[in-house]
Amino acid sequence: MTDGAPAEVTIMHTGILRCTLATDDSYAYWRNVDLEVPLERRARTAFAERWFGLKSEARVDTLVRNMAQRFDAFPEALTLLHGLKSPPATLRPWICHLHTQLSDPLYRRFTGEYLPQRRAQGLRSLDRDTVARWVDSLEPGRWSVITCRKFGTNLIATAAEAGLLDNRRDPREVPAVKAPEKALGYALYLLRALRFAGTLGDDPYLRSLGADRSSLPLALERVPGVTYRRLGGVDEVDWHYPSLTAWGVQVLGAEA
Repeated sequence: MTDGAPAEVTIMHTGILRCTLATDDSYAYWRNVDLEVPLERRARTAFAERWFGLKSEARVDTLVRNMAQRFDAFPEALTLLHGLKSPPATLRPWICHLHTQLSDPLYRRFTGEYLPQRRAQGLRSLDRDTVARWVDSLEPGRWSVITCRKFGTNLIATAAEAGLLDNRRDPREVPAVKAPEKALGYALYLLRALRFAGTLGDDPYLRSLGADRSSLPLALERVPGVTYRRLGGVDEVDWHYPSLTAWGVQVLGAEA
């Protein structure tokens, strides 16, 4: 990994208010996007070609700009996703979750810090107002009460679509998380080539997938493409493939 490697976004923003996880729209973006087309023209192309069905031109523009932030910023990953003929439907929300985390610090903190803390404390439910108060506590007074409540609604909806919260009405259950092995593999190979805060097993990405430091050995035991061991308190990973692309070709069946 070099200093010029893609990096997680660190400046707080309000993107989650305009676009939640959008798994189906993300999948449509992966399949159709042509990175040779400039971003300013891409929304018009997407609208004309109905990438996102019958959505309005304004909504398509919003989606394309959010998809660009989540996926274009990580070109190797986007090339891999574009080459996948049909990634398993059960894997797509987890991929979208990881890329939303990378591009949105608020969602990253919500899913990689706040939810795991509540589970550890035995707090197994939450609602919009609970999350709104948490958002306000991060930077008191920055956002209005109405905006914080909207954050609460959208953070919950995004995490629920990812599989991190119960899909029923408030209060939402906060279940134990067990991400698919391939989602953990994707996360490991994706993070390997990025700049992000934290270390293996002490980062919001794996932690959000149910793999914190204490559970890491068990969580990674069956992950395809890696061999993990902890020796003397030191984490060691043997990488079976040189890159995310090589892993995806073999494990997910992407086109080389």
